[in-house]
Amino acid sequence: MQTKILGSIILIASLSIPLTAQAQGTLRGAERGAAQGNHDAGPVGAVVGGALGAVAGTVGGILGVEDRPRFRTYVMNERHPSYRYERELGVGAVLPETGVVYYDVPAEYHVTGYRYTYVNDRAVLVDPRTRTVVQIIE
Repeated sequence: MQTKILGSIILIASLSIPLTAQAQGTLRGAERGAAQGNHDAGPVGAVVGGALGAVAGTVGGILGVEDRPRFRTYVMNERHPSYRYERELGVGAVLPETGVVYYDVPAEYHVTGYRYTYVNDRAVLVDPRTRTVVQIIE
């Protein structure tokens, strides 16, 4: 019975992920959901929480869908220099310890715990503790 319910929840969760919202916050949401689910309900809760957390992370992202165009315009107007990254740039890429300059995200964008920079002429949000790219602003 639990397997059928779990399978149904995972199916519904995966079908509700919009294809256009792709995975900026999916991994972070899945990690948080799995941890909370495991804490609340053990291994089954971890699976359900991970699936639902991934959906929430994908839909919301770090920088909300409505704020992205305005934030992109803001960052472009700041005209900060771009760091040249020799590897493939994507969510999850870890930037080097030196050479990259990070900037605060203004409070009006409601993003806490992250900073932004320019890498290969693209604005990216970065977790400053790990230097991991968490969102690319398109």
